[in-house]
Amino acid sequence: MHLFPQLRKLEEKYKDSLVVLGVHSAKYTTEKDTDNIRSAVLRYDIQHPVVNDADFKVWKNWGIRAWPTIMFIDPRGNVLGKHEGELPFENFDQLIGDMTAEFKRAELINPTPLPFQLEAAKEAARPLAYPGKIEIDSGRLFIADSNHNRILITDLEGVVQDVIGSGEVGRSDGAFESASMWRPQGMEIDGDTIYIADAENHMVRKANLADRTLSTIAGTGEQSLIRHKGGNPLANPLNSPYDLALHDGVLYSAQAGFHQIWAHNLERNTIAPYAGNGRENIVDGPIAEAELAQTYGLQVLDGDLYFADSETSSIRKADTGPLPRVSTLVGTGLFDFGDDDDVWTAALLQHVQGITVGDGVLYLADSYNHKIKRLNLTTGVVTTIAGSGERGRDDGPSADASFDEPAGLAYADGRIYVADTNNHLIRVIDIEAEVVTTLALSGL
Repeated sequence: MHLFPQLRKLEEKYKDSLVVLGVHSAKYTTEKDTDNIRSAVLRYDIQHPVVNDADFKVWKNWGIRAWPTIMFIDPRGNVLGKHEGELPFENFDQLIGDMTAEFKRAELINPTPLPFQLEAAKEAARPLAYPGKIEIDSGRLFIADSNHNRILITDLEGVVQDVIGSGEVGRSDGAFESASMWRPQGMEIDGDTIYIADAENHMVRKANLADRTLSTIAGTGEQSLIRHKGGNPLANPLNSPYDLALHDGVLYSAQAGFHQIWAHNLERNTIAPYAGNGRENIVDGPIAEAELAQTYGLQVLDGDLYFADSETSSIRKADTGPLPRVSTLVGTGLFDFGDDDDVWTAALLQHVQGITVGDGVLYLADSYNHKIKRLNLTTGVVTTIAGSGERGRDDGPSADASFDEPAGLAYADGRIYVADTNNHLIRVIDIEAEVVTTLALSGL
């Protein structure tokens, strides 16, 4: 996911000479499904062919060992080399530029584009497009309409009251109508201020509801593939901020691409890594030494940070006291995942992305299991509260209802509001009645 922006730049610059072919060799069971891959192609605006290598045949034949791996193949079909891991655009640019020049001189490049139809051309217009996260405050819902590059503000009945962002891809500050974002995700509400994780812009934005303006408070707009010590928030490039949480004047951000949680002291206007050393794994201990894995969800409860580490399918906690540590509640490893409700030491999740708090209980968006689960911090038990486990969009009794990669959750008054991402819907779970309904949006 974090490599796509670099590939997109290369595809645009070398559109008459470079052909990109994606091969998806899935780590997770859910990702082996072709419909799931199609959703990912649409969500991330992938504009090259993608092969579903569900049985790892291509992976094995090419001797691949890691995600992502880039294979470089010349026009004759010869493998020139490979690179494991992410790489800055500048490095790719130099390499592709040199190869392009060489093969153009040899008249080996055919500039004719590949004949294929983009999946996006088959999509119909809809009110929401891959909504990623959702927040609630004082009778209002804040919906990250991620692929429409905007935030919708509605009442609890789904009537739109305001829209943050023009809908165009960009990073312009200014009035709500003209300001722009790129696939915004998590939000944090503080009165009339809405902090927004502008994920694809690698920025944190601030929306002022009183004067209806959007401004940038962190990030340069460029994706950083190297870790930083921090400092001036507007001088430090970030990497895929996915969710936010505010506590005691500090705005915490889940920097999914860094495998870290960062802390932005709003009074001092400084930003720095808070938890995680940047290596991708599940290792507990002092926050600077702990290892995280693509944190997608953040929530504060009783002064502690609870977070969803998607690549280890885990729920973890970072203290915010004088000697903070990271500990793991659910999850054991990068390749340990499943769908087992049990005590938290034995429970299994699959690529969990969302987390919220209600009445002292954690609610989880178990995204690749298409379920919403509850983690009782008193009993230590994980239970499913909604979702049959099948991909779908059925309302009805919670046990029979279906979701498709739910990613964001918000709790209020016994109800959980769900950003049902691949269904392009907002769903509502009545916990006591054990019923799931779909929120009808109006007023757009």
